[in-house]
Amino acid sequence: MSTPIGLPTRAATRRMPHRQLLCLALATFAVGTDGFVIAGVLPQLATDLDVRVSTAGQLVTTFALAFAISAPTFGALTSRWDRRTALLVGLAVFVLGNAATAAGPNYEIVLGARVVTAVGGGLIGAAAFSAAAAVAPEGRQGRSLAFVMGGLTLAIAIGLPAGTLIGSLDWRWTLWAVAGVGALAALGNWLWLPKITQPADSFTARLAPLRDPRTVALLAVTVLALCGTHTLYTYISPALADATGGSLPALTILLLIWGIGNMVGNTLAGRLADAYPPRRVVAGGLAAATVALALTPLADGTMATAAVWMLFWGICVSLPVVPQQSRLVTHAPTAAAVLLGLNSSAIYLGISLGGAVGGLIDHDTTTSWLGPAAAAISMTGLLLTLALGRQRRAP
Repeated sequence: MSTPIGLPTRAATRRMPHRQLLCLALATFAVGTDGFVIAGVLPQLATDLDVRVSTAGQLVTTFALAFAISAPTFGALTSRWDRRTALLVGLAVFVLGNAATAAGPNYEIVLGARVVTAVGGGLIGAAAFSAAAAVAPEGRQGRSLAFVMGGLTLAIAIGLPAGTLIGSLDWRWTLWAVAGVGALAALGNWLWLPKITQPADSFTARLAPLRDPRTVALLAVTVLALCGTHTLYTYISPALADATGGSLPALTILLLIWGIGNMVGNTLAGRLADAYPPRRVVAGGLAAATVALALTPLADGTMATAAVWMLFWGICVSLPVVPQQSRLVTHAPTAAAVLLGLNSSAIYLGISLGGAVGGLIDHDTTTSWLGPAAAAISMTGLLLTLALGRQRRAP
């Protein structure tokens, strides 16, 4: 087992610690898969728990909201712990939460289990990225963080459709599988990740940037971008019911295509953010996502049209994420770590709100309104981005 290290000694080796980073990426892969996979098995889960699809969708909302609140809260409470301990505790809570979800006999217990799982996921996210920066050689922190972020991207591209395919047999098996991945990540990090000490941050210090109205506005763009996406995405199964014919294998193919689009969009966003002002890339991505969401009613016809649309949509919705992080870092470089943590909470707050809005639409109207409503939310994020761009010092 590795010896303890602290941030000042992270340049002790010139080689990238690929084994340690792989274990950290496996942890973020588990969290990413768990956060999105419920959307792929929503109808089966609703039938099994004897609730409406819109009610079952609130499992996504509850998970995301609990994650958004718990990440900065428990991150501050555990900031004095070494990162390895915090990560292992988070993984233990995560695995237990998923096991309780998979074994839950009714909706109420499953809902409570999702809250527990989200708390574990929040601890994992904070610990994994700070650990990745700590173990990286000097000058390679960016590559290290990108490697661990790859776990989340891979979760969208592979974990989500794989979980949906497993769920075609029984949705509970999907959660057992995610719990297994979490347990494997815990074993790997216990064996190979060293103890990592960092300066402790208070909860007040973590929330200090929120006193700046511009910071709040930038974070609001993140919330709106994710809210628009997940107003539709949470209910993508019923929204594309005509195109898939209710077939889970068909839906799995579409989710895989969407995940590939996300990977392409993330790669493209990184290059565009290096070549152009990040604000422009965010605005362009939100404009493209608005168009894609507005075209949703045209996609639910055939598998071919749905596949083309899912690829386009997947590319568009991922474009604002990376440059949005760059905007926050540029806005307040000395508070970059705190702002990126708050941005992660804003992402899950947006997911939570999107699930809630989509649930209201699905309950009170029809799924045909999901796309236009999501487009309106995305357009609001675009207008806010353009308004911020008119001000001086716009990142």
